[in-house]
Amino acid sequence: MLSVEVRLLLLFLVSVISNATAFFGAAYTFIATAELTATGVNLDNFVLVVFVTAAGATVGKIVIYLSAVSFQESLKRNRNVKLMGTWLGRAGFFVGLFVAALIPALPLDDYVYIGAGANGAKLAPMLGVTFLAKLLKSAFEILLELSGILEVSRLTRHLLGLSNLELSIIGSAAFVVLGIVIYKVNWGPIASRVARLVGRRPAAGPAIG
Repeated sequence: MLSVEVRLLLLFLVSVISNATAFFGAAYTFIATAELTATGVNLDNFVLVVFVTAAGATVGKIVIYLSAVSFQESLKRNRNVKLMGTWLGRAGFFVGLFVAALIPALPLDDYVYIGAGANGAKLAPMLGVTFLAKLLKSAFEILLELSGILEVSRLTRHLLGLSNLELSIIGSAAFVVLGIVIYKVNWGPIASRVARLVGRRPAAGPAIG
């Protein structure tokens, strides 16, 4: 039987790989929950598993960032990548990254890291924001899985007659298609419209330069 240290290392590697493969969005927290159940559900083990998965997920994003840096010239031809370059370093960028890294299932933070890598953004502050978000994400998802709320997901698999592997493959393919669509769509006009809406202020309000 594998030692606790080896099991945690394997869990860390699974989290890294799951988050280093852009748009796949693999549910590494399911494996984390299984590991927690096997080792015993208590506060110390829960905190340890959450920390390990969050660290692995954060390290995985470095791979995506460096991959984007490697393909910087071709990626910067994309208008959405150029658009993201105008947001780098702003408070809104880090808030958006935190929310994207926190949202369950959807690998939205992959897009952020691709755009950031292509535009040469500073990696260290992004990793700090991502790690905090992944801590909350792992804790929330593992708690849900432990509480049995995700029994609906298992029931769906049973009704469709699909195995976990088959559902994972289908989900991964769907995320790849979604990633291509988001990459190809021109988000410039949408972003400009949102910026105008956010920028509207009451007439009596103070002007902000």
